[in-house]
Amino acid sequence: MNRIITFTFNPAIDKSTTIGHLVPEKKLACSQPVFEPGGGGINVSRAIRNLGEHSTAVYLSGGYTGRFFSSLVEKEHLDFINVTISGKTRENLVVLDLSTRQQYRFGMPGPTVSEKEWQPCLEIINKCAADDYIVVSGSLPPGMPPEVMGEIAAIVKKRRAKLVVDIAGKALECALKEGVYLIKPNLTELGAYAGNEHITEPDVYQAARQIINRGQSAVVVVSLGASGCILVTKDEQVMIPAPLVKPLSTVGAGDSMLAGIVLRLSKGAGFLGAVRYGIACGTAATLHPGTALCQKEDVEKLYQQVLNNASVTMATW
Repeated sequence: MNRIITFTFNPAIDKSTTIGHLVPEKKLACSQPVFEPGGGGINVSRAIRNLGEHSTAVYLSGGYTGRFFSSLVEKEHLDFINVTISGKTRENLVVLDLSTRQQYRFGMPGPTVSEKEWQPCLEIINKCAADDYIVVSGSLPPGMPPEVMGEIAAIVKKRRAKLVVDIAGKALECALKEGVYLIKPNLTELGAYAGNEHITEPDVYQAARQIINRGQSAVVVVSLGASGCILVTKDEQVMIPAPLVKPLSTVGAGDSMLAGIVLRLSKGAGFLGAVRYGIACGTAATLHPGTALCQKEDVEKLYQQVLNNASVTMATW
């Protein structure tokens, strides 16, 4: 198994709670909150840990919230590298309205980070070995320019490692200009990159194929939410449906999916097999409230459903 190193430049303390009914202008009684370390890369590492495997999580944190964040990471028994910053680590809030079963997610912007503060992360990447999987997932904090993703892609390419990117907007564009191993946009993110805000399934194949033909990414996995995902590589393009379940929360589903994909790839699996396992991981995450992410027992059951699903369809080239 090759090493997996995740990077979270804008982590967050994820606070989740429930209320009886959401009413404006009223003081609402909440259930006892649950605090978990969050952010794309951190969640990928947490999901890998839940699957019984190992990764190293690199993240920026600062202030009293940063200290609390690191204590949460330690409780998760993750191998981690904490890069200290002066600003306070952000806090996000997830609220479930029990009367409607609707979930409300409040994401904060995060602290402003200076070049001196995020530069050590590039130095860590510059020490990666050939065939390491470098996962950059989640938003960039204020003060961290999107062009950094181009620098990261160049370093990873030089080190002959594999860069996996789950990031959107200008940062994604900068990474693709340099070239990466795998990207996992959703429909909206891929549409924004392709200049097609009303992107449809046939458009997805075309847009992903263009990215691959230009040498910008070897693999494109487009998340379709509860419907599954579309996998496009040089040799295949497949729509993989997700198992039907009754979701309790969608928080962390995409991160769990990415964790499953990267984990299987690091063990030598092919793209299709890795993405099928990732679909099972992403679906498993929705079976739990808050940001609990996927659990191995659920993943194994759902993975069998994915394998037995006869409705997988191949796209016509």
